[in-house]
Amino acid sequence: MNFRLAPLSAGLLAAGILFSGLAATLPGHAQTAAGGASATPAAVRPVVLKAAHLFDGRSGRMSEPGMVVVQGDRIVAIGSNAKVPDGARVIDLGDATLLPGFIDAHTHIADDHDDDWAAGIYNGMMRFPAEQAFHAERNAKVTLDAGFTTIRVLGAGDFIDVALRNAINNGYATGPRMIVAGHAIGSTGGHCDSAPYPVSRVIPSTPLEGVCNGAEQCREATRLQMKYGADVIKICASGGVLSESDPVDVPQLTPDELHAIISEAHNWGRKVAAHAHGDTAARLAIEAGVDSIEHGSFLKPETLQLMKQKGVYLVPTRTTLLWTESKLAGYPPKIAAKAHAAFTSHEAMLRNAIRIGTPIALGTDAAVFPHGLNGREFGDYVDVGMTPAAALMTSSIGAARLLGVEGDTGTLEAGKYADVVAVPGNVLTDIRATEHPVFVMKQGKVIRGAE
Repeated sequence: MNFRLAPLSAGLLAAGILFSGLAATLPGHAQTAAGGASATPAAVRPVVLKAAHLFDGRSGRMSEPGMVVVQGDRIVAIGSNAKVPDGARVIDLGDATLLPGFIDAHTHIADDHDDDWAAGIYNGMMRFPAEQAFHAERNAKVTLDAGFTTIRVLGAGDFIDVALRNAINNGYATGPRMIVAGHAIGSTGGHCDSAPYPVSRVIPSTPLEGVCNGAEQCREATRLQMKYGADVIKICASGGVLSESDPVDVPQLTPDELHAIISEAHNWGRKVAAHAHGDTAARLAIEAGVDSIEHGSFLKPETLQLMKQKGVYLVPTRTTLLWTESKLAGYPPKIAAKAHAAFTSHEAMLRNAIRIGTPIALGTDAAVFPHGLNGREFGDYVDVGMTPAAALMTSSIGAARLLGVEGDTGTLEAGKYADVVAVPGNVLTDIRATEHPVFVMKQGKVIRGAE
C-alpha cells in the first residue's frame, strides 16, 4: 500500500537521481558477471560444476551425473560428456541436483515482512525512502541466497525497486536480476491505493503513485511508471486481502481503464500483470489483453480455460495464501476474513488450473511472508497435485517466458547466463530440497557455497 507524508513526492526525488543508471537496464545492454555495465576481463578462468544429478529446466527430465561448464558469465556446455577445459576450477557438489537459477515472478522486494501487522505499518511509515532502500537491498540478498537469480517486483513505493535494480545492474549492490513495476496501478479506494488514513494526516495518492480514475488518468499513471523506469506494469484488477477498505473479489478497474493501461503498456513493449482474486475482475483483464493473473483465488474453470486459450499465465502465490491462513490472529478482522475466504477457495482453483493446463509461472508474493522462504512454493504446488518436474518448470521455462528473459536465463543450456542453483540429493524425489540450496551462482559469479 502507498502513502505520502509530504507534498513533494519522495518518488520524484528518488527518480531524479536514477537517470545515470537507467541506460544499464535497456534491452541488449551488455553486462558483466556481477551484473554491471563494464567490460568483462579478457582472461577468465573456466568453472566446471559437477553433481550427481542435473535438471535442465526445459526437457523436464533428470540426467545423471550432471555437469555444467561456465566461461565468464555464460554456460558453454552441459552434460556428463562435456569437455573439462584446461585450467578450469572444478566444483564438485557431490550428491546434489544442479538446476537453473530459480525465478520468482511475484515479489515485493522493497517491502518488509512483519508478523505484527500494525507494527509493520507503523515502521514502514516512519522510514525515509533512502532507509527503506537499505532494507530492500537486504531482502534482495536474502532472496538471491535462497537460489532466486531472477525476480519480478510487482509494486514498490518511491521507485525503490527501480533504484535497487539499477544499483544491482551497476555492481553497487548484490541481488537477483530484477524486472520491476514501480508503483502498482489501481483505482481510488482499491487495493493499490493507500489505507484509509485521515486525509489531514496522510496525503492521498496521485497518478504518479499509481492511483487513477478514468481511462486517460490511468493512461497517465501507466506512462509515469514507465517514464521513471518500470519494466512491467502491475494493476489491481480486483480487491485484495491486505487492504482494509475494499472487498477482496470485486472489479476495481473498468473495461475502458483496463484497455487504456494495457494498450499503453503494450505500446511501450511492457507486459502487464493483474492482481485479481475475483473471477469477474480477472476475466475483464483477460479480455483486455493482460499477460498474467496474480493470485486468482476465485477463478472459475471457464476462466482458467480462457487463460489457456489466450496464453495468459497464472501466478498462484500459493505460499502466501498458506502463510496468511496460519497467521489470521495477527490481522485486523476485515483482513483476516478476506484472507480466510481466499485461502478456502484457492486450492480448488489451483487444482483446476493444473488439470486444465493453464500456463503457470512460479510467484510467491514474498514480503507477505519472510523473504528467503520463496523456495517453499515448489513444494506447495506438489502438495496440490503437480508433479515435481512440472513444479520446477513453473520457475524455469515457465516464469522465464512470462518475464521475457528466456533468451538469457531459465534453463541450463549453452549460451545462457550461468545462473545455477544446487540443492541436496535428488530434487525429483524430495521437492522440498528447493528450500535448502547448497550452492548459488548468478551470471558466473559464486554467491554461496564452494568458496
